[in-house]
Amino acid sequence: MSVATHKLIKGATGDWEMVIGMEIHAQVTSKSKLFSGASTEFGGEPNTHVSLVDAAMPGMLPVINEECVRQAVRTGLGLNARINLRSVFDRKNYFYPDLPQGYQISQYKSPIVGEGEVLVELEGGRSVTVGVERLHLEQDPGKMLHDRSPSLSFIDFNRCGVALMEIVSKPDIRDAEQAKAYVTKLRSILRYLGTCDGDMEKGNLRADVNVSVRRPGGPLGTRCEIKNMNSIAFMGQAIEYEARRQIEIIEDGGAIEQETRRFDPNKGETQSMRSKEEAHDYRYFPDPDLLPLEFGQDFVDGLKAALPELPDQKKARFIAAFGLSPYDASVLVAERESAEFYETVLAKLADRARDGKMAANWVINELFGRLNKEGRDITGSPVTASQLAAIVDLIGEGTISGKIAKDLFEIVWQEGGDPRALVEARGMKQVTDLSAIEKVVDDIIAANPDKAAQVRDKPQALGWFVGQVMKSSGGKANPQVVNDLLKSKLGI
Repeated sequence: MSVATHKLIKGATGDWEMVIGMEIHAQVTSKSKLFSGASTEFGGEPNTHVSLVDAAMPGMLPVINEECVRQAVRTGLGLNARINLRSVFDRKNYFYPDLPQGYQISQYKSPIVGEGEVLVELEGGRSVTVGVERLHLEQDPGKMLHDRSPSLSFIDFNRCGVALMEIVSKPDIRDAEQAKAYVTKLRSILRYLGTCDGDMEKGNLRADVNVSVRRPGGPLGTRCEIKNMNSIAFMGQAIEYEARRQIEIIEDGGAIEQETRRFDPNKGETQSMRSKEEAHDYRYFPDPDLLPLEFGQDFVDGLKAALPELPDQKKARFIAAFGLSPYDASVLVAERESAEFYETVLAKLADRARDGKMAANWVINELFGRLNKEGRDITGSPVTASQLAAIVDLIGEGTISGKIAKDLFEIVWQEGGDPRALVEARGMKQVTDLSAIEKVVDDIIAANPDKAAQVRDKPQALGWFVGQVMKSSGGKANPQVVNDLLKSKLGI
């Protein structure tokens, strides 16, 4: 794996380089909110999952949800980050209608998780390591609804107080491709850990993207923040547009104003929302209702010991155990469900050492290819792991050929059933009887004496004869037996 180079943007006055940092807001997987017992279930009627704490009723005090703390620590461990045994909750003060307290309980100078890193894989076997600055816990605000009335806005507080992990990257990302790959990898890690479901359509994972431009290797430029991106594809478009917008302004003699912007996917452009706030604008101070959060190293060690195998570890194991290419292993581990499907196939194979690589090829090329074509995901596959393992077993033991296996896969996809029983019932077994194959070989050689003579001069032309024999046998002849017989008969 090679270290990634990044894309420069050609401007009217020379090359420019993007500098990108990200703040990922990931909703913590927990049944109740960060400081109250209200439900976090998605899709309830407006304002039905709201406690007195969430609504900021007078005299209501927050109580930390220990499960959210566990999830944040587990996430930090998955990011190879430093876990801070003492952290502090702060009040981030600003007024907005969807924030009933008038402040957000967050963490500022003393977050629960410190520096970490994410190894991001790119096309062509390249990679880049993106540093993580911090991870802190905070409350989600409510949701403003502007489409219910022409003259009024409504507020749904169901989401208010739901626990978020804000994962802040270092400005290590240098182009849109790296940015999209970073979010994809981070989402995968969170889903493996079970600390966030990564559902971007529901807003459970969203990103604020900070973009600036500079001359290659030069000092950092003024950044603009693109808020609340919940689509990886749109994220890439927004970054490309914003970088070019800034370059045009600078090359025309203007200056970039630090501001918050939004992306309009219909127009494919970013638009100004407001000037960018700095930390001092929020008047952070420690929340007087919450003691510092403290736990021991044994708490961290216990969570670390129970972590699942993460994508990078699983990829390395697949490569070492089954000889998979780095690309194939990456495809299999990209989503937890895909990796689990492959491992279920492996568990049901008669000979994992022999057929593990073949099984990976069938999962990636035949199964994933067909699922993508029909717009399905692995959880809705008509072919189960047991059925696919049976097909691979039948190939590995020589009962069917690869061509017959594809026909069998189609039958199982359309009709279901036990692959072994289908092979027996439909007479799909591979022919290995030497005498039966020999007659077909003799007939084809006799019918094509000119081509037989050519093969003796050009042995690579043997493939034509192999194809003819396989065609004549309906794909049932054992290809290795066919090859050996032809070479013997033709004297090559």
